[in-house]
Amino acid sequence: MNYKPILSIVLAGMMFSAAAQTHKEGVEYYEAGQLSNAKELLERNLNNAGTDKAVTYYYQGLIALDDENPAEATRLFNLGVTANPEYAYNYIGLGQIELQKGSPKVAQENFKKAESLGKKDAAVQVAIARAYDSVDPALYADEIGKRIAKARKIDLNCPDIYIFEGDVKARNKDYGGAGASYEMAVNYDPKATAAYFKYANLFSQVNPEYVINMLKKLLADNPNSALGQRSLANAYYDQNMFKEAAEQYGKYVKNPNHFKQDEDRYAFLLFYGQDYQGGYDYATQLLNSNPDNFTAQRYQFMNAAQLPSKSGDLLSMADALYAKHLQNPDKNVMAPIDYTLIAEEFTTAKQPDKAVEVLNDGIKTLPNTASFYKQLAMVYVDKDDMPQASNAFDGFVKNTAEPGYNDMIQGAVFAFYAGVQAKATDAAASDAFYQQAADYADKAAELYPSMYRPEKIKGDIALQKGDKEATLAHYLKSIELLEAMDDTSRYASDAKNLYNYVGNAYLDKNDKATAKRYFNGYLKYDPDNADYRKFVDGL
Repeated sequence: MNYKPILSIVLAGMMFSAAAQTHKEGVEYYEAGQLSNAKELLERNLNNAGTDKAVTYYYQGLIALDDENPAEATRLFNLGVTANPEYAYNYIGLGQIELQKGSPKVAQENFKKAESLGKKDAAVQVAIARAYDSVDPALYADEIGKRIAKARKIDLNCPDIYIFEGDVKARNKDYGGAGASYEMAVNYDPKATAAYFKYANLFSQVNPEYVINMLKKLLADNPNSALGQRSLANAYYDQNMFKEAAEQYGKYVKNPNHFKQDEDRYAFLLFYGQDYQGGYDYATQLLNSNPDNFTAQRYQFMNAAQLPSKSGDLLSMADALYAKHLQNPDKNVMAPIDYTLIAEEFTTAKQPDKAVEVLNDGIKTLPNTASFYKQLAMVYVDKDDMPQASNAFDGFVKNTAEPGYNDMIQGAVFAFYAGVQAKATDAAASDAFYQQAADYADKAAELYPSMYRPEKIKGDIALQKGDKEATLAHYLKSIELLEAMDDTSRYASDAKNLYNYVGNAYLDKNDKATAKRYFNGYLKYDPDNADYRKFVDGL
C-alpha cells in the first residue's frame, strides 16, 4: 500500500509565546496586500497585551474602505483616535474618507492634524500620498508629488517612499522600475517585509527560484515573520518541493499568528513530503484538539496507510473515514486518493462489496477519474465477475486521454473472459462482449502492428464461437508475427498453445508434414518434453 518511499522529518512543538501575538503581523499582511488575512489577525490580536489599538483600528479602517464600507471605516478611525489621539494615521484615514466624499478641504484639515503629530515622520507624508492616490491618482497628482517630496526631505532613507513608488510602477506595469524601487526599500531597511514580499511577487511566474531566495532574505532579517514563513512555504509548494515546503510549514505553524486552515495544508505537505510518521502524528494532534476535523482524519489515514506499524489499524480507520464522509458528503469531501486507499483496504480485508461501493461513490463524484474504473475492474476480477470487470475497465479506457497498447490488450482480455462467462446464460451478451474484445484487439494492433497478441485474441474469440477456420487463420497470422520477433521467450505459454492448436488443425486435415512443422515450433519452447517429441517423431 506504500504510496512513496518513507523519509523522516522531525515534527517540532506547536507554539511560540503568546506574547508574539500583537498588531504587527496583521499590519505586515495588510502592507503585503493580503487584506483578508490581515483582517483576521488584526481582529484576533486586538485585545492582546502589546497590541497598539490605535494602529489596529487604523488598518481595520483601511480594510473597511477597501470593502467599500466608509461608515465602518469612519467608526474604526474614530475608535483609533479615541485609543490614542496622538497617533497621526487615523486622522489620515478620516481625511481619505472626506476625499471620497468630495470634500478635499475637510480632508486637508485632517491631514494637517496628522502632520502636526508627525512632523519628523516621513511615513506620515507617504500615508497622506497614498490616501490621495487611492481616491484619484490623476486628479491629485500634484498633491501626491508634494507629499513624496516632503517625505524625502524629512528622511530620504524611509522605505515607505520606495514601496509606494514601487506600487505605483507595478500598477502601471513598469515591473522593472517597481522591482528597483522595492530593492531600494530593502536596502534602506532590511526589515521592510512588504518590500521583500512585493519584490518577490513580481517574479513569481518568471523566476520562482529568485522568489525563494528573496523570501529567504526576508526571513534572515525577520525570522519570526509569519508572512515570510508562510510565503516561503507556499513558494516551495508551488515548485512541487514538498519536503522543503513541509519543513518551512513546520516552522510557520508554530507561529501563533498562523492561520488554522494552514494546519491542514501542513498535514498535506508532510504526506507529500514523505514524512509519513510526522504527518500521522500531526494529523492525530489536530484530531485530538478537534475530533470533527475531517481533513485531519483524512491525512491521519493517508499517512497511516504508508506505515507498516499501523497496518492493524487501517481497516477501522478506513471504515470510520468513509462513514464520516457519508454523514455529510457535501462538507466532508474526499479526494481521489481517499477513495483509492479506502477501497484498497476493503479489498485487502476481503470485503469486495464495500470496495465496490466506495469506488462507485468515487465515480459518481469524480466521474472522469480513470483510476477508479481500473481499480473497480480488478475488484470485480477478484469477485470472479468478468462482465462487470469488463464494463468497469471500459470506463477506464474511455476516461484515459491516450490509452496505450497494454490498455487495449487488457480491455480485450477482460471483454473476452466476460464473453466466456456470459456464454452459458446470455448468448446475446456473450456475443457483445466478444465483439468488444475484437474491437479492442483491432485498436491494439493499430498501436503495435508487429505484435502477435491481437491476432491471438481474435483467434481465441473464434475458437469460443466454434469457427475453426477463422481460429486457424488468426492463429497462423499470430504465429507469423511471433516468428518475426527477436526475442519471444517471455511469450512461451502463448506460443506453445498456438503451435499446438495449429499442428492439430493440420493433423485433422491429414496434412502431417505441415502439422509436424508446427509441432516442432512447440518443441522450440519445450525442448525437454520427451513425450511430445516422441509424438512428433512418430508422425
